[in-house]
Amino acid sequence: MNTTTGLSEKLQQEMQLRNYSPKTIKAYQSWIRDLVQYCSPRHPRELASSDIRNYLLHLIQDNNLAVSSVNQVVNALRFLYVELYKMSFKIQDVPRPKKERKLPDIITQDEVIRILDTVTNLKHRTILMLIYSAGLRVGEAVRLKVNDIDSQRNLIHIRGAKGKKDRYTLLSSVLLEKLREYYKIYKPREYLFEGGNGRIHLAERSVQNVFKRAIKNAGIKKQITVHTLRHSFASHLLESGTDLRYIQEILGHASSRTTEIYTHVSKQVLGKIVSPLDQAMHLNRGKEG
Repeated sequence: MNTTTGLSEKLQQEMQLRNYSPKTIKAYQSWIRDLVQYCSPRHPRELASSDIRNYLLHLIQDNNLAVSSVNQVVNALRFLYVELYKMSFKIQDVPRPKKERKLPDIITQDEVIRILDTVTNLKHRTILMLIYSAGLRVGEAVRLKVNDIDSQRNLIHIRGAKGKKDRYTLLSSVLLEKLREYYKIYKPREYLFEGGNGRIHLAERSVQNVFKRAIKNAGIKKQITVHTLRHSFASHLLESGTDLRYIQEILGHASSRTTEIYTHVSKQVLGKIVSPLDQAMHLNRGKEG
C-alpha cells in the first residue's frame, strides 16, 4: 500500500469516527493527496512548518486558489497533523487567510416569477419553488424525504443539514398546493424528488442545470446561480419586516454575523437611510422658505 492510499484510508476512518460529512471527507482526502504529491518523495510527517507554508503559497500563487478553498486546505492540514499525527507544532504558526466579504447577488420577486414561468417541467418547477419559498440549499432540497413535509403545521423538517444540524423552515401554502399536484403524478416513495437512472434522489447538478436554462430563457443577465434563490429568500423576508433572528434560525446559520450580510443588500434597510445631501438640501430649502 503506497503512502497516498494508506493515508487516505486512515484519514477517512478517523473523520468517520468524528462524524464528518462525506463531502468534507472527500475534500480533505483530495487536499492531502495533493500535499503528498507536492512533497514527494518525502512523507508529510517529515515536513517542517516552512514546507507547509510553501505548499499554501504554491496553491495561492500558482493555482490562484480562492480564499475559501485555502481555508479548507488549512483545515485539512490541521486535521492531518493535530488529530492524526499529534504534531500540532507543525501547523500552529501557519496563518489562515482572511475571508473576502462579498455581498450575495439578489434578484427581485418579479425576477423570481419570471424564472419560474419559464420552467414547464412539473418536477423542476416544484423544486425551484421549494428552494426559493423555504430558503433551502440545493443539497437540502434534493435530499428531502416525503415525510419531511409537515402540512399540518406548515413546516418543512430539514435533517442533518450543514454542520449536522436539524432545523425547521417555512412551508408555503402555494408550494403545498404544487407539491400535492406533483405527488399525484410522480408518487415519490422515500425521497421527495427521486432521481433517474437508479439514483435515490435528484442530483444537485440536475437542479443547477435547470436553473441555468431558466435564467437564460427568462432573459436575466445577472451572474447568478440556484443558490441565489436562497439569498433572495432571506433578503425578501428582511424587506417584509421579518426579524433577523428568525431569518437566522430558518436559514440554519450558526452565527448571526452570517445572516447580517442581508442587511447590506436589503432595499428596505437601505431605503430608510437618508443621504446627507438630501438632508442638507431639505434644510436649505427650509431656510429659503
